[in-house]
Amino acid sequence: MDYTVRLVSPALLLVVLLTTGQQQGGTPTRECWMSCQRHVTDPALRARTCGSCLPGGRVDSWVQGLAGQRPIPRAPLVSAMKDPDWRVRWAAVRADARRQGVTDRRALADWVMEAPVSSNLTACLTAARAAAEAGASSAKFLRDAGPRGANAAARVWGRREAIREALELELYAEDLAVRGSALAHLAAFLSRKPARVLLDAMATRPESVDAVSASALKVVAGRSRSSVGRMLLEEAKPAEEARINRLFAVYSKELEGMQPELTVADPLQRRRAVESLRVYGPLAMRELERALGDSDRWVRRDAARALAEAEGVPLRTAAERRIESSDAMQARPWLEAMAREKGCAAFFLGTARDKALAASVRGAALAQLADCGEGARDRVSSVEPFLADEQPLLRAGAVRALSGLTTRQPGVSEATSRALGDGAPEVVSAALELLALQRQTSRGDEAALLLESDHVVVRTAAAEALEQIGRASHVKALAGCLREDAEAAVRVAAAAALGRIGGAQAAAALSDAAARDPDSHVKHVSREALRRLGFGQ
Repeated sequence: MDYTVRLVSPALLLVVLLTTGQQQGGTPTRECWMSCQRHVTDPALRARTCGSCLPGGRVDSWVQGLAGQRPIPRAPLVSAMKDPDWRVRWAAVRADARRQGVTDRRALADWVMEAPVSSNLTACLTAARAAAEAGASSAKFLRDAGPRGANAAARVWGRREAIREALELELYAEDLAVRGSALAHLAAFLSRKPARVLLDAMATRPESVDAVSASALKVVAGRSRSSVGRMLLEEAKPAEEARINRLFAVYSKELEGMQPELTVADPLQRRRAVESLRVYGPLAMRELERALGDSDRWVRRDAARALAEAEGVPLRTAAERRIESSDAMQARPWLEAMAREKGCAAFFLGTARDKALAASVRGAALAQLADCGEGARDRVSSVEPFLADEQPLLRAGAVRALSGLTTRQPGVSEATSRALGDGAPEVVSAALELLALQRQTSRGDEAALLLESDHVVVRTAAAEALEQIGRASHVKALAGCLREDAEAAVRVAAAAALGRIGGAQAAAALSDAAARDPDSHVKHVSREALRRLGFGQ
């Protein structure tokens, strides 16, 4: 007896079964294991082969493991060509091709031609699905299969009705992945759009399975980065209105169920919800429009991208349409989305130069240059004309465009100094934001002086800047703001800055504000600042 052979232990089998319930992809692992056990009957060969299913292997992983052995055993491959899963059959054909030293397509054509016409559906169905998976028609796929390729393709096409019936049946399988693959493969085999194939199949199916049909189209749409709404609208015919409305009803119900996900506190969850809306396309326009006003910029950006896809136009086209008659708030998500697009610098500068647009939109476009990775080397010179523009909002936007640069870049410090001395509060506020973002600690005294500005937005921005660049010498001015400023927004910013700088004088001012300030938000921020400094529970 050969004691070097390791038979599969019960413990290993238990691992396989447990894996199916503990990890995504566990079901394929179990299916792979069962398929291997079904076709590989020799215990020693099983021990060398079935382990390929772990961990999380595909259903055909064991066939690939078998093909790596020398010599390649033929009996398990012949058995695997009868497997109910086409992926196992196709993997067996490829492994047998390797064993024979021929191409995969040659082996496939041989199988189709050698099987009796009365029982060649399995071979023809495998050929149709392998071709569809490769994104080709069966005729094109088998063209390079040698002298038997053309005849094999003709045989596959001759069984098209049986293939169509088999794949239509899988459209209603329990496994969602099986449904999606069946629809994609049937559409490719028949050279039709997936929505057309599905609508045709629905003609003979009851309404009770509409949700199953709808889910298959969603899988295909997700894989192709399209949407069910657009796919259906492109195939819509007046005579099919009832069937299309049946699918729309399913999707509308799903969209209703997603509403809570779009309003949860966690922005990452909201962003995932917006991503899941993309597959619905035009059907989710209302939800996506609402997401444009989200408090999180990444959610807004993703919503804008999804809306452009739903409209079937490039993001730039959608953005240009939306900002034509918008104010800065309405234009914001589209500008944010464009910041990561190729050509973003030219887009933002072109928008800023368009005098037909609102000044707020033009200024916001300039500000988005800071997030655009293009043109950084020439950024100062490209925004220089706007730094002297008569419109304060454009000057402010030009200042914010510099935040993506370093203070060592020529022209940045000079532009910042001019902006700090500007007569418009919008521009001064933008300059203070720039000090904070670039951590210009050497200019903390300039920010502290602006705590005495006549403009609320400037005083608030000055206190917020000092939270990042302030030092102990600025505590006295911030404490004075916290005690005496009439605007709660300024006092909130001063409290936050004192909490970061710290010291006895800062703690005393914060303690007094936490106890006496008339505004609840100021009290809350002051208490949190004290905790940050180690006071209180």
